[in-house]
Amino acid sequence: MATYEPNALSILPPLLAILLAIATRQVVISLGIGIWAGFCLLHLIDPLRALPLALDGLINVFSDAGDTRVLVFTLVIGGLIATIEQSGGVRGFIRLLEQSAWVNNGWRAKWLAWFTGIVVFVESNLTLLVAGAISRPLFDHYRISREKLAYIIDSTSAPVCILVPLNAWGAIVLGLLASTAVDNPIDVFLTAIPLNFYPILAIVFCAFAIWRNLNLGPMARAEARTADGQLLWPKATPMVDPAILSSQEDGGGQGRARYMIAPIAVMVLSMPAALYITGDGDILAGSGSTSVLWAVLLALACCWLLVLLDRRSHIDELMRTFLRGAGGLLPVAVILLFALALGDVANALGTGSYIAQLASGALPLVLLPPLLFLLSAFTAFSIGSSFGTFAIMVPLSVQVALSLGVNPGFFLAPVLSGAIFGDHASPISDTTVVASMASATDHIDHVRTQLPYALCCAAMATVAFFLLGLATL
Repeated sequence: MATYEPNALSILPPLLAILLAIATRQVVISLGIGIWAGFCLLHLIDPLRALPLALDGLINVFSDAGDTRVLVFTLVIGGLIATIEQSGGVRGFIRLLEQSAWVNNGWRAKWLAWFTGIVVFVESNLTLLVAGAISRPLFDHYRISREKLAYIIDSTSAPVCILVPLNAWGAIVLGLLASTAVDNPIDVFLTAIPLNFYPILAIVFCAFAIWRNLNLGPMARAEARTADGQLLWPKATPMVDPAILSSQEDGGGQGRARYMIAPIAVMVLSMPAALYITGDGDILAGSGSTSVLWAVLLALACCWLLVLLDRRSHIDELMRTFLRGAGGLLPVAVILLFALALGDVANALGTGSYIAQLASGALPLVLLPPLLFLLSAFTAFSIGSSFGTFAIMVPLSVQVALSLGVNPGFFLAPVLSGAIFGDHASPISDTTVVASMASATDHIDHVRTQLPYALCCAAMATVAFFLLGLATL
């Protein structure tokens, strides 16, 4: 068979996936259609004959050990989160913070919510639930608006998670990077972290808003309302769903903070150790997919050991909890599987090299970082998913960077930032919804009051990415 030469049709599969995901909000189906279209083009065959090839493309993802490890990790981290919650670790951690006499005014209550979001970085929804459960009674007591609480915890959940390579978010990005032609995914991710401007700005700007009591637009009205003793607007519908915390009830009043603190500490400490081992003494040469899998398995073993030693549960119950938690992250694993397959077919089509050639001739290269940021933001806002946006945009941006001879970290950072901003601002994002739930506030009120802060950070990030383009391209 003749070698496929990249052409204008090479951009069709990822473009089709983006447009369909935006139009239908069905990320998996959209990725699947993109894969199918890619094999039609790659082998120049009709759609029916391309179907079995597309299926084989999905199966072939498992032939790569690194890709398989990341898929397994995604399920294991779900089991770890469920085990920590079921054992009462979250409840114990909340009680530990509540018993502290440090919080004795509204200003400190806001800092507690911010600090909790920084410390609990394993998974964004867990961060939101813990910070919301701790802080909501304090915010009500000191007459601080629930909208302000939702903004604080939403600004320190996903933005913190994406800056840490030692959690589910980091592992997924590393898995997507490993599916491309980059030699060292860990090095690329570490390069992107200090350039990931929107999450950094969101966290810092939130701290500034707490320090200076900065209330923009609708937030000022919400704060004035709460100061007058009215927790919600008259026609507001608070998104309180007791079921989201039901998994903690089994821990009851006997929940212990160490069931949460110890596993997280084991995971954080074992990650660099695993990188050192797999890299034969060089952390940067270590296998990211292997290291995150080892780290989360050790964390799970630590949690199980503590629970069993305290006779809080038994193996059968722990296994049921693990499987339930793994099932909770199965949608993420499926998205990741389809994304890896789409990345493989896009590589074969030379999509990245064609886009790079097109972009270098049609627009100044310095505009690529801000354009990637805005495109990722629009995609994430439209589909309400950071992970879905990562799946589509990360492999594509890396291919473009490699074709231009640019450090992939310079293009990875705007993609990650845009996905976080779009997810942060979108009313259909799961993290935005959970932030409203955890704060017991009206969802639309949360979106309206948070948007001015998010837009300020996005404007600054766009300028920063333009300056990054000037400095590096």
